[in-house]
Amino acid sequence: MTLALLVVVLPFAQPMLWAVLAAIMFQPLFRWFLARNPARENQAALATLLVIAVAVVLPAFIIGSAVVEEAAGLVVAFQEGRINVSDWFEQVQGLLPANVRASMDASGWGDLAALQARAQEFVQASLGLIAAQALAIGGSVFGYVLAFGIALYVSYFMLRDGRRIAEAVLGALPFERAIADRLAERFLGIVRATIKGSVVVGLVQGALGAITFSIVGIPSIFLLGVIMAIASLLPAVGPAIVWVPAAIYLLATGAIWQGVVVIVSGVAVIGMADNVLRPMLVGRDTGIPDWLILVTTLGGIALLGLSGIVVGPLVAGLFLASWGILREQREGSPVEGMEGA
Repeated sequence: MTLALLVVVLPFAQPMLWAVLAAIMFQPLFRWFLARNPARENQAALATLLVIAVAVVLPAFIIGSAVVEEAAGLVVAFQEGRINVSDWFEQVQGLLPANVRASMDASGWGDLAALQARAQEFVQASLGLIAAQALAIGGSVFGYVLAFGIALYVSYFMLRDGRRIAEAVLGALPFERAIADRLAERFLGIVRATIKGSVVVGLVQGALGAITFSIVGIPSIFLLGVIMAIASLLPAVGPAIVWVPAAIYLLATGAIWQGVVVIVSGVAVIGMADNVLRPMLVGRDTGIPDWLILVTTLGGIALLGLSGIVVGPLVAGLFLASWGILREQREGSPVEGMEGA
């Protein structure tokens, strides 16, 4: 029956997942509202849901609309020839050392005509993908609205009854309660660490990047900011894969002070945001190696889309915790909280 239930709710698994995540992250706010009116759980849940809608959902729609508009404008500009890639390429190539240019020529990357042909093929494939996605979204508007409504509806009940539901689930799991509590603690820790340490920090870095690009006059700041926010999920390189090429282009085209501003902001502001904010927001390490976070995040995105940003590291963390518990049991050491069981 459990499998049957999962099959039935599978079409709405992602909105339900985000409803649970929202309830976990905004549970302190719900408790704050409830503390002021202890007997009014419904009103506290509605107030929390209103905050989520105003602080999260509405800005997401606004930024998403701006990103789509800028992306469409770039596609049109490329098609109409208003963006001259040839001049950019020649300017950047002219600043490179002679040995680098020779290596590019030998590998075929110095042939502008060949690069333009490759770029044209890539753009045509991208336009086909964009058109297919647009038709899919346009043909299933009702499905998106329904999924969004279900997410809000489930969020309300998860906020109000989440603790009671979690207690019932933990008590019904088919193994010792100490193990269930340990896995639940791991689950909550990874969810909070992923959302606070990855999503929030990524949004901050994307916003800082968009502000920097706005100062130096680079167009499509919302699109570039969102790309930087997504790139921040990648360990080691992060947003640098966006601002470093932008700085190189500015310096190559003679915009010296603009390029210097981008470099200084990228190193001293955008790059340091992760080091400063992540310890403050997360508070403790997730215990997951960086390489495993990278692989599971990319794999989760490939498999589940946006939800994979959270699901990937969550699966990795529960995997490590589960095998850790098994190892402790096989070695004969008691699981934490199970002494004397």
